[in-house]
Amino acid sequence: MQVVMLASLLAAAAPSATYYVRPDGGDAAQCDGLHDAPYASAAHRACAWNHPFAALPPGGPARIAGGDTLLIGAGSYRMGAGAPGTGALEKCRADWPWDCHAVAIPAGASADRPTRILGAGFDSGCHAPPQLWGTQRASRVLDLAGSDNVEIACLEITDHSSCIEFHNAAEQTVRCERDHGPYGDWAAVGIDAAHAVHVRLADLNIHGLAHDGVRAGGLRDWTIERVRIVGNGWSGWNGDIGAGSSNRGELVFRDVEIAWNGCGERYPGGARFGCWGQQGGGYGDGLGTGESSGHWLFERVHVHHNSQDGIDLLHADASATLVLRDSVVEDNAGNQVKASCAARIERSTVLGRCSALGSAGLDAADRCRAFGNSISLHLPANARVDISGNRIEGEGDCLIDLQCAAGTCAGGSVSIVDNRMRGALRTDSAEARSPCSLWVAPEWSGSEVRFSNNELHALRTAGCPKRTGTCTGNRED
Repeated sequence: MQVVMLASLLAAAAPSATYYVRPDGGDAAQCDGLHDAPYASAAHRACAWNHPFAALPPGGPARIAGGDTLLIGAGSYRMGAGAPGTGALEKCRADWPWDCHAVAIPAGASADRPTRILGAGFDSGCHAPPQLWGTQRASRVLDLAGSDNVEIACLEITDHSSCIEFHNAAEQTVRCERDHGPYGDWAAVGIDAAHAVHVRLADLNIHGLAHDGVRAGGLRDWTIERVRIVGNGWSGWNGDIGAGSSNRGELVFRDVEIAWNGCGERYPGGARFGCWGQQGGGYGDGLGTGESSGHWLFERVHVHHNSQDGIDLLHADASATLVLRDSVVEDNAGNQVKASCAARIERSTVLGRCSALGSAGLDAADRCRAFGNSISLHLPANARVDISGNRIEGEGDCLIDLQCAAGTCAGGSVSIVDNRMRGALRTDSAEARSPCSLWVAPEWSGSEVRFSNNELHALRTAGCPKRTGTCTGNRED
């Protein structure tokens, strides 16, 4: 026990090092990686590495330690089989290239001494982030399995293919090649994380992956700032990793865009195509989780044009909370915001134009899925909900849907006040009708629902919605 404690103390006290990657550097035998200089000759090792794999080789071990910084210079870096230094690696065999990805980032020494993977310019606005692009069916670009105390900033994470993994389109070029190599320049997931604590993602552009932009579960205390997760073939942020998916602590998304997930992204050019949802065999949530706890804060986020739900916390447990503030959630094909926990939605714009992706080819069965309600809350007992000061519109069944998660909603309270609420007819259906303002499930009992001081326009229900308690001061036209 004393030996283990001493080793931990020594590791915590060890000085951190900064390593450098740049395209004109050398491999790990040629350069020490500790100097921001090009490789010149075999006699001079004071130079940068030429690829992130020199620091995080597929199969490991990592050449950087917990608490170190890896600074990646401007450029484009192939992440997978065929990258520099991968020719002799077992993990990068031609018949098994999906394991040819960076080894898991070493855990930082502590929350205030994280391991940092940074692109050049991270401290000056990140105007030209280095690009890490997955290839040859790599299962992920960056791995954070068990990577506590980590910061990743100022990177573009993508691949160089238009394909979507497992897509059912008749056009074979839409589906990724999985059966025979060479597989093409695609990767499944941008960032894959499991059971990682105290992680910060900042100034990232994660786009065009064949499956998920981020696949992450079992997390605690993550902060995501100025991150773009766009155009990934199955989902933007997939929080269901199977057993152990539940998150806890503070999950903060600030100044984040999550858009066009469940759709392909043409390479090059970035045009959207191949949108598909659950009824068509795909997925399409902007952000979705498995069974989960945690305190989820979305502040100044823009979540739009995802082929299923925008923010889906329907599998949150009774201890979880959701706060959506100063945000825009719009044009997602299912529900814009969905949760099964206490929630506060304030000063936000929620536009349930759930048929919008029809123009992008989404099948009619996936448009306005789950009735297309703009906000859908399935609440446990004792949950508190505050929806105030928002602009809420939609063309689904209702603007707000209140259900009971387990047959009872007793002991809680719901306040829906000072909102501007407007209905619209679905543009893709001749049978469409205006939505209702609020639906309260018949089994609702024992919880107060206050519906007051809202502006109501073009809605099919007049007067107070059924099963509301306090209903005063609403203005209708």
